[in-house]
Amino acid sequence: MTAQLFTGPSEPATDRTVIGENLSLPLFRTLSGVLAGHPYLKVVVDRAENTWHLLDTAAHPFHVNYIATRVLGMELTALDADLDAFNASVYMDPGRRFLLGVLSLHTEQEAEGRERTFLVLETTEADTMIGELLAFFYEFVRTRVDGRLPLLLKPANHGQEEALAAISELRVPRILSHQLFGTKTRTPLNVGEATGRLRFFPTHEAYTAAEAGLGWADIVAMPCLPDDVPRVAGFLNTAPITPLSHTNVLASGWGIPNAIVRDLEQLIEKDGLDGAWVRYRVREDAISLERLDDEPALHAPAWHQQRIRLEPPLLEDAPVLALHRLRAADRDRYGTKAANLGELHHVLDSRTADLTRFYGRPRPPRENLYGHLAARLGLSSAPSPAELRARAAEFVAASVGAPQGVALPFALQQRFLASSPALQQGIGKLKMALELDATDVLDSLCLQLQHLIRNTPVPDAVTAQISQAFTAAAASRGRLVVRSSSNAEDLPGFSAAGVYDSVTTVHGTGELLDAVRQVWASLVSPRSVRLRHQVGISLDDTYMGVIIQEYVPASLGGVLVTCNPTRREDFRNVYLNCSPGSPEQVVDGTVLPQQYLYNTVEGGGRTVALGSWSDGLPAATRARLADLSLTGRLLQSHFSASGASASGSGASDVDRPLDIEWLMTEQGDFRLVQIRPYAL
Repeated sequence: MTAQLFTGPSEPATDRTVIGENLSLPLFRTLSGVLAGHPYLKVVVDRAENTWHLLDTAAHPFHVNYIATRVLGMELTALDADLDAFNASVYMDPGRRFLLGVLSLHTEQEAEGRERTFLVLETTEADTMIGELLAFFYEFVRTRVDGRLPLLLKPANHGQEEALAAISELRVPRILSHQLFGTKTRTPLNVGEATGRLRFFPTHEAYTAAEAGLGWADIVAMPCLPDDVPRVAGFLNTAPITPLSHTNVLASGWGIPNAIVRDLEQLIEKDGLDGAWVRYRVREDAISLERLDDEPALHAPAWHQQRIRLEPPLLEDAPVLALHRLRAADRDRYGTKAANLGELHHVLDSRTADLTRFYGRPRPPRENLYGHLAARLGLSSAPSPAELRARAAEFVAASVGAPQGVALPFALQQRFLASSPALQQGIGKLKMALELDATDVLDSLCLQLQHLIRNTPVPDAVTAQISQAFTAAAASRGRLVVRSSSNAEDLPGFSAAGVYDSVTTVHGTGELLDAVRQVWASLVSPRSVRLRHQVGISLDDTYMGVIIQEYVPASLGGVLVTCNPTRREDFRNVYLNCSPGSPEQVVDGTVLPQQYLYNTVEGGGRTVALGSWSDGLPAATRARLADLSLTGRLLQSHFSASGASASGSGASDVDRPLDIEWLMTEQGDFRLVQIRPYAL
């Protein structure tokens, strides 16, 4: 083959793109860039010319731009005007001329301690290349890469995984995404930067002993941080967790860096980092810890001056209502979670909500993504806006259900608190301590008040309403789930994920009364009071509603967020975690869940990690989860709009993601049990 180097007058002087040359390791390093910590190189196979192009990464960040302008002689304006059709011709056409991929360089430790270097070939995640075309692509590249370098094919999506199952691994050696990245030494969870003092706790006991002394300038490092960790400068985990854990949702809401650094103990020992001042950076493609020689001059973070003001709730004697009778505006009487579940009932029943707004937003150079949505919804021709909205509403209503249950208003909690002089005295003491900023006595006052709330008799009138709610929630008097629904959560700058209590094993009226009091008491837990006090939320302004739902046995449960938590600019993918049983296992760290990414624009999904399981979900179940993911994206259009309106923030931001807890019933139906904004 004849090597060619672009040196024409229209080409950048530094463009080192090569055509037709075999790939050696030195040439790879010359042309490659770095992505997610690994050197990578874009390649284009031209089947018509029986050759390939090795792109200079610095000069050509996009495959399609290179093909259009350098190979086909198109102007970029012409490409942009017809970008989706051009993409389809190179990513989806079975008879396509060009095969596009990426080669990345990896190393691993062998049993003898030696390092093994190997290359991985993959397509983009939206590529529909499968079967024999994938095999041809691999074999074409294999014959042109230095034979001393092992080459593995990594399926880019579930469709490619399933197609490759019919092809011998001797013919096409492969590695799956979770095998390649599931054991990464360092994984970003929440991007950000912090300067602070590194505090490493190898055990939970060591953390507990030092917890009271942690401050806003500390960076807390341990195998797995507890959900009740105080607000600090940054988090570091030395064991795997999911980006959808409570602690990472807190990191996202607080805007602090968080990452998995499995070799932290070695770094600490090597550089003496424990207790040292460090500059900690988490980016999508790199994680760094830099020791500082001297203690820096730090200023209190912005949240120390932050003051969140809540809209006054409506405390008139509101009735106990079935969830399906609530709307988003009822959050000022029943709390955010209850109101959102009521709004979900409305969306599923009315079919009038516009669920296509996310796809209507311009994504330059595209005017909108309506064509992609039509394809995802199975519409073959270009539908009218009304047809697309109607199909989206039908799809969502057919895909998920809303939980049945009832909501207890703030007024019921207030009547209970007002019924006891001892409770009023305890609240008065806590308010005084907060006004005086007497943080040394806060915890003891909170614990005393919580004990009082849990053990104070409920007035007969309030008991009657709760008993009525019990009858309405479960006529069969089966198991119930009792959830919090406060006005002091899901706020800009204050997510409160995992801060308030839920009780999932409730039987009978007696247990229900205890569970309701436990949820009410969680409003004055030491942690919730401290976190609200830090951002200026007054105890006078906080109220707790309660959701009572009938328990639904689940075969699968989890959480999805309608974004990619580790790549904020990614508007295509949603992140989904799941495990057998209840969603709580995903967020509370009981198990390490399976993790998936689903593309809600071009379609397709891929496995990120298998968590505590050795096998992934069956293909049919993964396909159902793809529908669930698309449903979450469609609901985002509605809830982002209603959330913006309710909070007084003005215009809708359809890119504001949702955090959705879901379960799959034993009959295979999906139920959404919680919808809230995802803290970004």
